Formats: sequence, structure tokens, C-alpha cells
Amino acid sequence: MGLETAALAAIASPRRREILRLVWREERAAGEIHRAMGDVTFGAVSQQLRALCESGLLEARADGRQRFYKARREAMGPVGELLERMWDDALWQLKQRAELAERRRGPRAARPRGSRRKKGTA
Repeated sequence: MGLETAALAAIASPRRREILRLVWREERAAGEIHRAMGDVTFGAVSQQLRALCESGLLEARADGRQRFYKARREAMGPVGELLERMWDDALWQLKQRAELAERRRGPRAARPRGSRRKKGTA
């Protein structure tokens, strides 16, 4: 297959796969990637971007104070085709959202008051 261990480890992370999806077809600024990730700090996104660059799956370029990232699709080989099929699959998208929500840091959303049913009520 030709992918090194670092590349395989990089795509094992749901967040890194999400970043790859975001930059698969077009270059994006780090801030734009961070905003798309929603519940993740900029520092955490930066660490994921660095890991993807070090694994050879992303390339980065600086423009002033901004950094732009895009996927090195050719580095993925047949695994890239597999990722594209996964990203197009609705069930995979649901699984991805669930994995990202499970790994979300911070307090869990509070259950609205009165949402619990009392015993014996329908």
C-alpha cells in the first residue's frame, strides 16, 4: 500500500479524517478549519494539522500571518479513494458525527428540566 506508519496513525483519528475531508479538494486557512471543527480549540486543531503535515498527508504554506493547508491526495494512494467513498456514505457521516461528539471536551449538554418521565406516565 505504501503508506508509512505515521500516515496510517494520522488517518486513524476521526478529527484528522475530518480535517482531511475539509482540505481534500481545496486549500483552507487554519482559522477556517478551526471554525468548521466547532467544539475544538485552535490549539488542538493546530496539533492535528501539524501531525498531518508531519505524516506527509497535508502540505502547508504561509501567507503573512496565515497558514493554508491542503491535502496531498497523491500521498494517500488507494486509501484516498477509500476515504472519498466513506465521506460520501451517509451512514459513515453519522458515525463520524457520533465519534466527534463522544470525543468532545468540556461539560456535557444539560438535560432540559422536566424531560424525565415520571413512572407510570406515557
